[in-house]
Amino acid sequence: MMFFDDIFANPIYYLRIIAEISILFYFIYSGLYYLRGTRGAYILAGLLISLILLTIISDLLHFEVLAWLLQSLWAVFAGVLIVIFQPELRRAFAQLGSRSFVKKMKKKETISEIVKAAINLANQRVGALIVFERKIGMRAIINNAITLEAKLNHHLIESIFQTRSPLHDGGIIIRDDIIVAAHAIFPLTHNSELQKTMGTRHRAGIGITEETDAVAIIVSEETGFISLACRGKLKKDVSPDKLSRMLSSLLKIKAGESLKSVFDVTVDSEEKMEGFSRTPLKNEQK
Repeated sequence: MMFFDDIFANPIYYLRIIAEISILFYFIYSGLYYLRGTRGAYILAGLLISLILLTIISDLLHFEVLAWLLQSLWAVFAGVLIVIFQPELRRAFAQLGSRSFVKKMKKKETISEIVKAAINLANQRVGALIVFERKIGMRAIINNAITLEAKLNHHLIESIFQTRSPLHDGGIIIRDDIIVAAHAIFPLTHNSELQKTMGTRHRAGIGITEETDAVAIIVSEETGFISLACRGKLKKDVSPDKLSRMLSSLLKIKAGESLKSVFDVTVDSEEKMEGFSRTPLKNEQK
């Protein structure tokens, strides 16, 4: 009881201890995890085991000279680590400084490739359904599709949706900058009103965004219009510039932020979506 009374009497002291231990644990674990599988990791393990065993032996047998030497070795151990892990440390600091920049550049490149593919497919009147996986996974759909795990580029996307391609039916699933799967069959929207006015591809694009937080791009093979679906709503006849802006906003949403609010913000105020106010698309069977 006295222990708990002491904790309640001075909680900041114990919280500080927990914070210090957590920080040390995080950095030690991160360092060991990063160094796993490297040659330096085996050297580090050998040094640590040797020093710990020698320290225990010197304490048990009261070797004063050895104990003094070991204390000196522990003092210079940090410097030894820097020498041993110089390549790994250089790589770690380089990655730390460039990670956010590289991630941002990859996202811009991904959006650029997608927009380019959508424009080319629209000009050729080739239908397409491109779905971006976000926080909510689509494992069940991916397991029933054709797994690709291919680096995203517009040439590959355009070739997939050509009518002679065996993968052109259904859609593709993109995760980050990787085409995870093709020939993916998505659930259709439950909105009965849309079944009479829209083809299968558009209803599938809306349907997957009703069940997940995915973002879908649909290219109509009849009209050549590019549409964007999110949260069960569809924005039709999107220009390339607006498509790029909307994707940039939708694909950088933080956890907990409303997809609907971002989807509406990306559209001009007079064009905010309220249901399906525009003229419905013609039926499209593929």
